[in-house]
Formats: sequence, structure tokens, C-alpha cells
Amino acid sequence: MPEHLPMSPVRAIPRTVPLVLFIAVLGISGSGPLVRLSHAEPLAIALWRLGLSMTVVAVILLTGGGWRQWKGLNRGDLIAAGVAGVLLALHFWSWIASIGYTSVAASVVLVNVHPVIVAAGSALFLGERPSRVQAAGIAVSLAGAGLLAWGDISAAQSAAHGGNALIGDLLAVVGAITIAGYLLTGRRVRQKLDLWPYVGLVYGACLLTVLLIALARGTVIGPQPQRELLIFTGMALGPMLLGHTGFNWALRYLPAYVVSLVAIAEPIGATALAALLPGIGEQPSVMTLVGGGVVLAGIVLASRQRR
Repeated sequence: MPEHLPMSPVRAIPRTVPLVLFIAVLGISGSGPLVRLSHAEPLAIALWRLGLSMTVVAVILLTGGGWRQWKGLNRGDLIAAGVAGVLLALHFWSWIASIGYTSVAASVVLVNVHPVIVAAGSALFLGERPSRVQAAGIAVSLAGAGLLAWGDISAAQSAAHGGNALIGDLLAVVGAITIAGYLLTGRRVRQKLDLWPYVGLVYGACLLTVLLIALARGTVIGPQPQRELLIFTGMALGPMLLGHTGFNWALRYLPAYVVSLVAIAEPIGATALAALLPGIGEQPSVMTLVGGGVVLAGIVLASRQRR
């Protein structure tokens, strides 16, 4: 078996892909601000978010019969789906924890350096090499992310977060590494399954992993006050079902590094929400605004199709 396997078959890209990705970005943009508003432990937040999401996915699978597609998977496919779920669980754990140490803007910027990891992994393991223009777009976007980080991490370190900001930064980078692995693994399995059977497997593995970690650490899962339940519901509907599920849908038609790159737009929406919500009020710096514009420019450049 060759070491580098190109993805196949080549699928026509639906015209709705840009719209779905736009909605997905809006969905995940609410994640950071909602985590900041919550007073629950990081593992409890992740567990409730996943549990509520899986309830919706389970209903869809049972009523639509999509679960029958699992019968056509081999052992390697199941292992890959399980690995993707575990990586997603570690992403949620590390990234949600990071927001307790640094600003929303700094956290979402650093967790979104994953396109570099995804692009390298796509070239090495999936045979999907970005064109020169797309590679330039990745570089421009990451330069913008660096500008964002420069301003927001400095602000976080000099304000309420103090020296703990470094801990938050490192946790966010761990979140970037794990989400990159999740996207790369999911790209292969997604080719064999429709959307809901795929997310049912991956989200289910993710939920089980978070539950085991939470039980091992003695995390207080419940009962939760009504305010927290409303926040968890918002996370399940927005960041999870609209955001992550939208990206998973796009993985059937686009290389993992393209889907990963589009997600870089999250810091712009998250920073805006964090500034506007009364319970947070984290005002973006000039560097944040400049960096956000550079990020968007890179996304436009990298989204260009090969010619």
C-alpha cells in the first residue's frame, strides 16, 4: 500500500459550501464568549455541550436510519473515528480551560493556528498539497493571527490574568494541535459516511472520552443552575451543531486544510462578541482589529481554487 493516498473519489463542490462555512464560523464564534460567561468547570462545560448535542444527533440518526451506514465500516474506519473523537475531546478540554487563564481573543487566536498543522498533515498523510497561492494565504492568515496574539496576549498579561496568561496560551496551542489531528482524521472517515452517521460516531466517542476523564478527575457534572443550562444549550446549538457539524459537512467536499483555514475567522467573531456582551466587556485593541483584517485577507487568498 502506498504511503501517500490521495483522497477519492473527487466530488463536485456544492454551491452551498460557502454559505454553510459562513454559518459554521458564526456558530463557533460564540463558543469562547459563552465559555467565559459560564462558571462551571471546563470538563463539565464540555460534557454538557456534547451531551445535549448528541441528544439531537441521536434523534436524527434513529428517525432517519442513518446509523445503518456504520455496518459498512471496517475496523480501521472505526478506529479512525474513535481517534477523531478522542482528539476532539482533548481539544475541548484544553481550549475551554485556556479561557480561564487568558483573554477570549488571545485564546481563540492561538487555538486557530491549526491550519499550519493541518496543511502539513494533509500533504504528508492525505496527499492533498496546497497550491502556492493557497500556501501564501495560509502564511498571510497566520501573520494576522500573530498580530492578534501580539496585542491581546500583551493586554491579558498586563491586566487581570497576570502571569497565568502563559498557561492559557499553552493550553490553547494544545487545543490547536488536537483539533488539527481531529480534522485530518475526520477527512478520511467522512468520505465513507453521510454527515449524521459520521458526527454520531465522532461526537459519541468524544462524549465518552470527556465523561471518563471527568469521572476520573471527580468533576462536578450536576446538578447545574438554570443559568448554566442555558449557556450549555447555546453551546450545543451554536458552536457544536452549527459550527463543528457545518465543518464536518464541508470535509466531504474540501481538503482538511481549507476547512481548517476558514475556521481562522473565529477570532474576529469571538472578539466582537466578547466586547459587546455586558458580562464580558473585553475591548479589542487596534492590533486586534488590524490582525483580524489580515486574517480575512488570507482566508480569501487561500480559498482560491487551483487552476
